[in-house]
Amino acid sequence: MTGRFGLGLAAALVVLLADQASKWWVLEVLHLPDIRQVEVLPFLSLTMVWNHGVTFGLLNGLGPLGAWILAGVALAVVVLLGVWLRRAETLLVAVALGSIAGGAVGNVIDRLRFGAVADFLHAHAWGWSWYVFNVADAAIVCGVAVLVLDGLRPKRAAGPEDAGTLADAGR
Repeated sequence: MTGRFGLGLAAALVVLLADQASKWWVLEVLHLPDIRQVEVLPFLSLTMVWNHGVTFGLLNGLGPLGAWILAGVALAVVVLLGVWLRRAETLLVAVALGSIAGGAVGNVIDRLRFGAVADFLHAHAWGWSWYVFNVADAAIVCGVAVLVLDGLRPKRAAGPEDAGTLADAGR
């Protein structure tokens, strides 16, 4: 697979591997659940949080069945992202879609393995504290930001050189 679709799949795989490797390291090597927190930089700590909900802890009270419901919804979204990826018009959009899909799959793996998502990156500075997140979450947020910015970007108007392409697209 080459082109935009292949690049999107490669991005998904890179995000998935980076996410799962980072979670393996904080859980199995660092044993972050036991030590709870490690200051890395004055503005970044590793802080162990198990997120039983979705983004920002929403839907936290669904209980054990909630992990399976949220995993199912996430996998359905990944399928839709795959359809969109097949139609991606630019490399940037393909990478963004792949990043979102890879992050979603990474968090689904956590839900199915642990019943919750392992979050551990905690950015903070000058009394300000962001939510605790993981590599998958960061990839999803960055991918969505790229899609939003791409959607806001003015599109090039079709010129005479595109006439054949537009006529073919109508068939």
